[in-house]
Amino acid sequence: MTTTPPLFRLRSVSRRFTAIGGVVALDDISLDIHRGEMIAITGVSGSGKSTLMNILGCLDQPSSGQCLVDGRDTATLEPDELAALRNRLFGFIFQRYNLLSDATAIENAELPALYAGVPAEWRRARASELLSRLGLGDRLYHRPAELSGGQQQRVSIARALINDAEVILADEPTGALDAASSEDVLRQLEELNREGRTIIIVTHDPQVAARARRLIHMADGRIARHETRCPENPPDHIRTGTSASPPPQPGRRHLDMSIAAARTALRSLWRDPFRTLLTLFGVMIGVASVIAMLAVGEGGAEATLARLEKMGTNLLTVRPGAPGVRSTADLTSLTVEDVQAIRGIEGLTAVSPVRSLRTTLRAGATDYITMVHGVWPDVAMVRNWRAVTGRFITAEDVADYGAVVMLGRTVAHNLFPDTPDPTGRLLVIRNMPFQVIGILSTRGADQWGNDLDDLALIPLSAGFLRILGKPYLSSVTVKVDQADRMATAAADIDRLMMARHGIRNFQIADSAAAQQALSESQRSFAMLLGAVAAISLLVGGIGVMNIMLVGVTERTREIGIRMATGARRRDVLTQFNVEAVVVCGLGGIIGVALGTGAALILARNGFDVVIRPGPAVAAFGCAFLTGVIFGWLPARKAAGMDPVSALAAE
Repeated sequence: MTTTPPLFRLRSVSRRFTAIGGVVALDDISLDIHRGEMIAITGVSGSGKSTLMNILGCLDQPSSGQCLVDGRDTATLEPDELAALRNRLFGFIFQRYNLLSDATAIENAELPALYAGVPAEWRRARASELLSRLGLGDRLYHRPAELSGGQQQRVSIARALINDAEVILADEPTGALDAASSEDVLRQLEELNREGRTIIIVTHDPQVAARARRLIHMADGRIARHETRCPENPPDHIRTGTSASPPPQPGRRHLDMSIAAARTALRSLWRDPFRTLLTLFGVMIGVASVIAMLAVGEGGAEATLARLEKMGTNLLTVRPGAPGVRSTADLTSLTVEDVQAIRGIEGLTAVSPVRSLRTTLRAGATDYITMVHGVWPDVAMVRNWRAVTGRFITAEDVADYGAVVMLGRTVAHNLFPDTPDPTGRLLVIRNMPFQVIGILSTRGADQWGNDLDDLALIPLSAGFLRILGKPYLSSVTVKVDQADRMATAAADIDRLMMARHGIRNFQIADSAAAQQALSESQRSFAMLLGAVAAISLLVGGIGVMNIMLVGVTERTREIGIRMATGARRRDVLTQFNVEAVVVCGLGGIIGVALGTGAALILARNGFDVVIRPGPAVAAFGCAFLTGVIFGWLPARKAAGMDPVSALAAE
């Protein structure tokens, strides 16, 4: 056995812990351990035996000296390379078993194989076989709390063997067991040694040490005594590090780790429902706020655009007078002849002159004051007006000076409360009789709260002749065929009016600018609502990060177990990042449901609400990113832990 290179070679190894007062745990240790040996490291508490085992198992590094493991100097290896070496070469058996409390026996046993990247089917079959061989075939899906101490230690033995480890490192493997269970564990270790595995046992029990073939007694950080015994049952053969497990699959490894991390996260959430609710609450409220507020904001924008649509789009309005002009002649300068000239400009869909007068309408004994507009038929196209009963004013009505009137729904209701359709009835405007020929479609209120149904329309010619007097216009509204021609049309009208009037006694207003301003204001309001909701989501993410940081502290021992079984730093990083994403993703799903429900409730209570899939998808995406971003710092903290310190945590 001594003719081959040693599996472990320590030369002048020392380990000092400066953080705890300069304690020397190991002092100038030189030691060779060959393959196939069964060694017991003994000594009183504080003698350095556990520190020696940690250095042999690549959980810790010497402060000075050289440690060669399988020919590799551990001082030259990066943390992830040490993790890969632990995963390939070692199997750990601890006094306190160090099983994951939320995982079943079979999940604990297959943990090193998970980090080795072997297929899930092989892992599960191998773990089941080992546990069955160790007498736990009927306990595969029991958690550690449901197993006795001896059963838990057998699970840890199965975990140590899952990757066909060449070296078994057992730290006080019988310290927490009764006599029968201790004997069972020792028999298992002897059997493993006969199979050719190297067994290193750390113990203070002389009876356990007596089972070893070599004894190293530690005192004050040094090797005080070294005994070699003649083996009664030498190994059948010496293991050379070959493994029967299938080759790793890197892509599958990341997927399997993510699935395992998600399973761990869901179990953690289920274990403490109240804490889970607090963890999810911020994300849920943030996502729900984003969806509900954007639904309200979008609804307001849609409602504003709908009202603007009712008022008409692509409109130019020409009014008499200029800024600062107060002359009566200037305010009455807009005429029908101007309208006829404007109609000749290219690119105009409709031109609608209007003369307005606020006056009293009488039907029977009922009087009602409203705004009466003298119009041409083009007003229907310009203002998107239509008749819901009867008919609209026609060119014949204008040509014949027809004494006809169309009523808005509000005027019709107030003058003729006894009938929903007063078409054909008569009313009086300034002592002149007019016949109702139709009722305008309902338009509601504008953005300032004005009732758009409180009006009456008459032919412009009849208005001049019967009630309006002098033939001048209040305004001319022009509909342009294309929105991008608005500026050109306004310039053409301006040149025409200047040529006709000689002075600027008119104004041209572009409704598109006003509509755009209103629309942008509504969108700005929606963005403000979204920003407030996003802040809620940010606060929720900070809450998740805080809970995850606390969780890292609480799960320090678990992190140490994972590192001891071969988890690389990026594996631990993935573990906690995935858990944060699962938490935030679950909160996002619940938040989407809550936000959609809140938006529906608001809609039922009269709010303008538009529910689109976009905000829901964006909010859930933000929740997902919240998990990635705010889970990174806790995950980084976990990944940077020292394996020995993590395993020693309570």
